[in-house]
Amino acid sequence: MKYLAVGLGNIGDEYIDTRHNIGFIVADALASSLKCSFETGRLASVARCSLKGRSLLLIKPSTYMNLSGKAVRYWMQKESVPLEHILVIVDDVALPLGALRLRKKGSDGGHNGLISIIETIQSMNFARLRVGIGNDFPKGTQVDYVLGRWTKTEEKVLIPRIEVAVDLIKSFVLQGIDQTMNTYNAR
Repeated sequence: MKYLAVGLGNIGDEYIDTRHNIGFIVADALASSLKCSFETGRLASVARCSLKGRSLLLIKPSTYMNLSGKAVRYWMQKESVPLEHILVIVDDVALPLGALRLRKKGSDGGHNGLISIIETIQSMNFARLRVGIGNDFPKGTQVDYVLGRWTKTEEKVLIPRIEVAVDLIKSFVLQGIDQTMNTYNAR
């Protein structure tokens, strides 16, 4: 069985440790926990991992957020991964800092990475792990906020939640989305 986990973010030093790159941060933590590493691949950094006999491909698109769908479509088709085995990890300003919400499918919620994926693969029927980054910003400054770096206070809240997100993704691969939603969405 093959699975594809996609951490959304933007490449480049100016985006390292920004709120919008939480997908990259979670993907890096997952790769580290599974003792696999990222290599440069077509349209993405790619890590090939194994989890109890299941194949897990982790990607961090190198297309920038607004074109994430190109990388998802390429790796989904290249590796013959069915939609129900895809999980996209994305930041969400509508959720409190560190909140984790797993969904089977859904709209883009105004997120440019999800917009690109939905338009490119022509489906909303893929799982997504929404990671709350909070919304502590004045009206009209959302872009600066999501592209801003974590504060020390935010990092203290976030670091343990990243570990939970890693466990959630492992559960998605091993136990399926329904069991994982039941276990983790209540936390």
